[in-house]
Amino acid sequence: MVNESPQGPPRRRRPQMTRRGWLALSAGLALVVAAAVLVPLLLVKEPPAPPPPEKPTMLLVPEGWRATQVYDAVDKALKAAPGTTRKVAESGKLKLPADALGNPEGFLFPATYPVYKKTTPRGLLDYMVRTARERFGAKSISAGAQRNRVSLYQTVNIASIVQAEADTPEDMGKVARVIHNRLAQGMALQMDSTLNYGLGRSTLDTSHSDTRMDNPYNTYNRQGLPPTPIANPGEQAMRAAVDPPAGDWLYFVTVRPGDTRFTADYGEHQRNVQEFNAQRASAVN
Repeated sequence: MVNESPQGPPRRRRPQMTRRGWLALSAGLALVVAAAVLVPLLLVKEPPAPPPPEKPTMLLVPEGWRATQVYDAVDKALKAAPGTTRKVAESGKLKLPADALGNPEGFLFPATYPVYKKTTPRGLLDYMVRTARERFGAKSISAGAQRNRVSLYQTVNIASIVQAEADTPEDMGKVARVIHNRLAQGMALQMDSTLNYGLGRSTLDTSHSDTRMDNPYNTYNRQGLPPTPIANPGEQAMRAAVDPPAGDWLYFVTVRPGDTRFTADYGEHQRNVQEFNAQRASAVN
């Protein structure tokens, strides 16, 4: 029988890691830590900066432009074939007042509009019509139309004549008063601007034969307002149409630039017209 040592069974010694082992382990841990740090850094890397916003070109629609002038300008701004915008306008899809019967004349609001690469004729026309409805739908405009016993559409019609006839912004109110006075008395408006619109022209010269033409816009031989506005009026013309100054004027003529004469006396008006004609004759000669 073999006796065991009083110190018990022999103990196993744990293997000792060599210097080379420690170096290998440290290198591995370093790689793991680096990878752990690198992955989040890759995940939070900022995305590339977005491209700068597109800078639009600007389309100016002046006060008093006719719809046909607006159509041509939109075609050029969008580099569309001539007639493209007119076809869109005549499609009947614009949100116009019922009185307009699909004709946007008077509701292509004069302003400066941004034009982008993706802008379309329909988009621009919608923008103009929406702006007109917002501006013309103001309470002051509506109240003025009711006070004058005319509809909003008729007010735009009056404002378009004011825009075309007034020589200066200061004359707009008086021109509007002449229109209201003539309508109230059942007189023909006898406005050259409406006649010329019906003939598709712009001129200061109106002949006697012109005034006898059978044309719905000939306000020399037809009473009341023309069937549609004759241009696209601005806010100042609209304010003049709804709130003209008091006065008994029935006639006016611009003898020379800056010199428009208003009167209720027909004889005085005739003398002013003669002076206008003399001025025109001397300018031609």
